[in-house]
Amino acid sequence: MSKVKKRILIVLLAILAVVLVVFLVFFGLYFTRIQTVGSIEKLTNYEDGFNLYRMDVKYDYSLDSIINYGIKDDQTMIDAILKEALPLLPVSIKAPKFGCTAFTLTDTDGDVHMGRNYDFSKNTSAMLVYCAPKDGYKSIAFAALDNVSANVPDANIKSKLASLTAPFICLDGMNEKGVSIAVLTLDSEPVHQNTGKPVISTTLAIRLVLDRAATTEEAVELMRSYDMFASSGRDYHFYITDASGDGRVIEYDINGEPRELIDTPSEAVTNFFIRHKDEVEPNRKNGILGHGKERYDAVLQVFENEKGNYTNDTVWNALKSAAQDPKPNDITSNTQWSISYNNTELFADIAIRRHWNDVTHCELESKVTTPIK
Repeated sequence: MSKVKKRILIVLLAILAVVLVVFLVFFGLYFTRIQTVGSIEKLTNYEDGFNLYRMDVKYDYSLDSIINYGIKDDQTMIDAILKEALPLLPVSIKAPKFGCTAFTLTDTDGDVHMGRNYDFSKNTSAMLVYCAPKDGYKSIAFAALDNVSANVPDANIKSKLASLTAPFICLDGMNEKGVSIAVLTLDSEPVHQNTGKPVISTTLAIRLVLDRAATTEEAVELMRSYDMFASSGRDYHFYITDASGDGRVIEYDINGEPRELIDTPSEAVTNFFIRHKDEVEPNRKNGILGHGKERYDAVLQVFENEKGNYTNDTVWNALKSAAQDPKPNDITSNTQWSISYNNTELFADIAIRRHWNDVTHCELESKVTTPIK
């Protein structure tokens, strides 16, 4: 064989080796991601095209890697999530916004529930996300698929890949220790703490609590250990409860800098600062203090009406009392999903977009999802 041919052969072998290495690296990164995509299942079938799906997260993710990326704004938050969920691939997502109502109730059997309405003016499908991280607690949580332009997540490869970000954009959820959490929007300026602690963004705080908190108290202390960046140009607070019924609203003080985290026990919360509830009036905007007091009052009225005889029906009656139809120019109208989390028995029942007679039952431990007629 001539020297020229040998050189050509060596070059070809080198190229082949590089291609093989790249393939093996890509395959190693995406084998479990492909399994995750393959687990996507459609659970409802509504004519309007907005449905409930489920997905089992098979790939190992590192929440610390996302946080350590260095979150400074919406774009760095998105870049950090995409680097972890979709390494090597160019996929774009947008930062979400969130409305809502949430509350805690202990029924006559002693089961603790968190009721949750997710209200947002723009219609969306929902993804039920099962996670079982090696270094954290198992959880179920729900993500709004419109936030990643994937309302039909099994429609094409782009939507399937975008769905891989779902663990990091969930808006509420519950873990195996019976801790549940939800995020709700406010009308104040977005909090952006800068005290030198690692920075965490809105939906990453939900993943942090679900993966690592065994009680409400642990969740609060976890969140205190980070600086909060409120994403998407809005301010937020969180509602957290656990299997003991310890329900608290997590807020960032609007009366001082650096807007210290304050936790306030409360049965319920909507889109106003619970610490200032005596200054907030229903059926109106209250400046930076927020709005939605009428929904808060409606939930508490259901509690009062059914006092002494709380059941799962009480949870649904409260959810229905605070649910909202679409309203022009109202970002926190249009209830997209309603959930009764059972923090004691570790399951969730969910109705999509006010289809009250079409409830899906989701069990954390056995990963069962069945319709309730």
